[in-house]
Amino acid sequence: MISDVLDRELLWLVGGVLGVLVVASIVGAILAGRVTSDSERATVANLNARIRAWWVMSVVSAIALLTRGVGSVLLFALTSFFALREFITLVPTRHGDHRTLLWVFFVVMPVQYWLVWSDWYGLFAIFIPVFAFLLLPTRNAIAGDTERFLERTATIQWALMICVYCVSYAPALLTLHIKGYENANGKLLLFLVIVVETSDVFQYVWGKLFGRHRIAPTVSPNKTWEGFLGGIATATLIGTGLWWVTPFTPWQAALMSLLITLMGFAGGLTMSAIKRDRGVKDFGTLIPGHGGVLDRIDSLCFAAPVFFHFTRYFFGP
Repeated sequence: MISDVLDRELLWLVGGVLGVLVVASIVGAILAGRVTSDSERATVANLNARIRAWWVMSVVSAIALLTRGVGSVLLFALTSFFALREFITLVPTRHGDHRTLLWVFFVVMPVQYWLVWSDWYGLFAIFIPVFAFLLLPTRNAIAGDTERFLERTATIQWALMICVYCVSYAPALLTLHIKGYENANGKLLLFLVIVVETSDVFQYVWGKLFGRHRIAPTVSPNKTWEGFLGGIATATLIGTGLWWVTPFTPWQAALMSLLITLMGFAGGLTMSAIKRDRGVKDFGTLIPGHGGVLDRIDSLCFAAPVFFHFTRYFFGP
């Protein structure tokens, strides 16, 4: 069973995030009163929409952490539900897939998060990539619809892996047993989220300020080498500065932060390629200024499982 104890460091960390949002809101309000051109007003309006969305997401996340592990598991389960719905909405499905999708949404996903909540590592680590991987194509085959069978089945399996399996590793951080870090894993989860999102924000900022050389113009024209290097470096420095809330030493926190940012970039680029393939700008419109849920967690999808396993391997029992 997941457990977590509210401590001073966690409260300082949550308070620091909220303090940054207060400053950002003040800056946004000042900019809104000073800009004059239509393009500047549009940019500032988008910025303020993003800040308001961050307020909502941060408050909800803080409440989830402060209500101990159960709140975090429920929050990420709900996140997976909306992300999976957005993904499935964009891909072609047929009548024969409907019962398979019912299994995905209402059996496989709840079981995965129940296993995380139960701290059953031996099963939640293999439940989707082994058992669900074999169950879903069998269920699709029973439906008898063979048209584009491989494409449809593989798409559903990939959606389940990215939106549920990978995302579930974020709350799974609360189940890790790290010597000398007992009942403090909420800070580890918050560390992951802060580093991932900071990297995304500063890659955007540095790219806007100094971006000249595009990394993959046909996939994501806004991603530049200047933004990539600046964002990775900034987020890694911030993560290193937060070593005191982790079980890591400063140099270990730096390496973990670098790992998180690199995997986050890989996730963002991959999900951008999927959007290009589907011909859409965003996965959804649920979060004003940010697009859909999947647009906000694309980096986390890749970073969470890798960060979990590195932490478990090097710092676990």
